[in-house]
Amino acid sequence: MALLMEHQFRQLPADRQVETRPFLEAVSNLPPFFDCLGSTIFAPIKADICGNITKIKAVYDTNPGRYKTLQMILEAEKEMHGSEWPQVGATLALMWLKRGLRFIQVFLQSLADGEKDDSNPNLIRVNITKAYEIALKRYHGWFVQQLFKAALYAAPYKSDFLKALSKGREVKEEECLEKIRKFLINFSATMDAVYDIFNRMNADLDYKV
Repeated sequence: MALLMEHQFRQLPADRQVETRPFLEAVSNLPPFFDCLGSTIFAPIKADICGNITKIKAVYDTNPGRYKTLQMILEAEKEMHGSEWPQVGATLALMWLKRGLRFIQVFLQSLADGEKDDSNPNLIRVNITKAYEIALKRYHGWFVQQLFKAALYAAPYKSDFLKALSKGREVKEEECLEKIRKFLINFSATMDAVYDIFNRMNADLDYKV
């Protein structure tokens, strides 16, 4: 659990604007989450998240004042790129990043809510499948979907996953789940705010990879 709790997301202000620098600092600590899932098949999602964080940071670093919030980035790039937007720049990177982060959010929320396979309660396939179907499946072609199915069978037991999330320390399941619930408060609020920005600005693209 240390993996999550050491790098909490900030509470959003009343206007629900997501400041870019703290957002990037928080999400930069999330890629190791996929190592806890144990399968190299999750490596492409991890690499995708890392790459998109790098792209957004590169844009932010050119003018931190102009790009203080994520919405300011989208608005500036829309004005800058015209008809090419939103298929360019940090906007496109954030579009894919939010999907990978939504996978993490739904998966953790499913665990925290106690959703499980009653016949195999120590498996996490139910939780991973729900997260994939909600966050990523519609954007993946047949081949990538088959890779994901293979990854399911390599997923660790829940007890091993929670131990990995706690950086190898032995943890009580309910204590760990309670910490996940605390982490999800600001993380989920941030993700909802990012999705709202894309909805308001009609910036989402619906194509498969």
